[in-house]
Amino acid sequence: MLALIQRVTEAAVRVDGEVVGAIGPGLLALIGVEPGDGEAQVARMAERLLGYRVFADEAGRMNLGLGDTGGGLLLVSQFTLAADTRSGMRPGFSTAAPPELAEPVFNRLVAVCRQNHAPGVETGRFGAHMVISLVNDGPVTFLLKA
Repeated sequence: MLALIQRVTEAAVRVDGEVVGAIGPGLLALIGVEPGDGEAQVARMAERLLGYRVFADEAGRMNLGLGDTGGGLLLVSQFTLAADTRSGMRPGFSTAAPPELAEPVFNRLVAVCRQNHAPGVETGRFGAHMVISLVNDGPVTFLLKA
C-alpha cells in the first residue's frame, strides 16, 4: 500500500461537479493498493497517516502528526499511484490491485482512520473520475509505504 500525502490548507474532491469530500487544514492522501495488501498494511498505513509528523510545533519544527493537530484527512483511492513506471513511456498496471480487491482494502483503511480520528475523515468516490483541488501547505509532500 502506498500513500502520497500532502499537507494542505484545504482540499476537495468533486465527482460530476458535486463536492463529495472536503477538508480544511490537514492531509490529502492519495492511496494506491497493491496486490497482497490486507489488514496488516491497512493498520500500518492508518497509523502512519494519523501519526506522521508533518505539522509544525510551537518552535516551527515538523513534530506534530494529524492526530495532534485535529486536522482533516481526505482519502482518495488512486490506482495509478501503484503503476509500474520503471521502463518505457507508458505505465503498466499489473502492480496495482484490481478494483474488486482494492476497493474493500481501501474501504477498510477509511473505516480504521474514521475509528481513530474523530475530527473527520472524508473520501472521494472509488472508481469514479474525480477532480481534486488542493492548496499544498509548504509545499509538504511525502510518499509513504506500508
